[in-house]
Amino acid sequence: MTTPAPAPASLDDAHLATRRITRLSVGVAVVLIAMKAFALGASGSVSILATLADSVLDLAASLTTFFAVRWAAAPADENHRYGHGKGEALSALVQAGLVFASAIFIAWEGVQRIFDPRPVTAGAWASGIVVATIVITAWLVWMQTQTLKKTGSVAVAGDRAHYAADLAANVVVLIGVISGAFLGAPGLDAAAGIVVAVWLFWGATGMLKAAADHLLDRAVPEADRAAITKAVLADPQVFGVHQLRTRMSGQVMMVQMHVDLDAHQTLDAAHAIVVAAENRVMAQYPAADILIHADPRGHARSQPAIPAAAPAEPQAAPAQTGPAPKGPWS
Repeated sequence: MTTPAPAPASLDDAHLATRRITRLSVGVAVVLIAMKAFALGASGSVSILATLADSVLDLAASLTTFFAVRWAAAPADENHRYGHGKGEALSALVQAGLVFASAIFIAWEGVQRIFDPRPVTAGAWASGIVVATIVITAWLVWMQTQTLKKTGSVAVAGDRAHYAADLAANVVVLIGVISGAFLGAPGLDAAAGIVVAVWLFWGATGMLKAAADHLLDRAVPEADRAAITKAVLADPQVFGVHQLRTRMSGQVMMVQMHVDLDAHQTLDAAHAIVVAAENRVMAQYPAADILIHADPRGHARSQPAIPAAAPAEPQAAPAQTGPAPKGPWS
């Protein structure tokens, strides 16, 4: 499923929001580890052991995100002319690896306990703590969702993904604890741990795909490309758009395109038209980094332009007949 574009927000506001939510995520992870460690000591439940191990990795992942969003927010420098935004995607890759490791450990422990079941003790304490962790985790996921609506941060999205998996996993853990403590079925407790492992593996796969999309420069959603094209073509002096290329670098949308202008205009007039087009796109995407190249109409050396009268949805470009121009999005 494609993640919708975030609501317009300044880049500074987006960075501030991600810094706040990552601090909250680290704090919640510490609290959950303490609660689950107490519950494990009291109950000996394998499903609580599973979710405790996951919370330890959650803390490692949240710390990775904590530092990654701060590094990604650093301005461009001599060696990183496009900024450091992809640090968020690297953070998401680390998170996915940690969750994969957690899933393997939990599944192994669950299989062992199925063949060697052990009773679950202090069921009331364990159940109460699991319920509390569900409430706390649900609140954190809600807070992360609000931040994502403002920023679209892939690092926060990865952090939310494993906490959302935790939320569902904790419900399964609660079932396992109740089964082992009150129904005399410790095998169900071990089975619950295995279900948690499968759920985490599935969540890590989604995190890995999202990070790969950023690192491999996947284009932004079709709706965003159509909106960009429509904004540029809003000026009748722009006769067409071609070679539209987009990608995400952290929370910054990189946009590159060529536009067709009247071949007889002065350079000053063409520059004014291009700047106005950039401003119209920036009005919808304040965090965008835009580069527009002006071509004299009828002299573009690449595929035909999207004409001003075309629908908002950009058409797939036909194959180029000449060598493709080189650039950072090539």
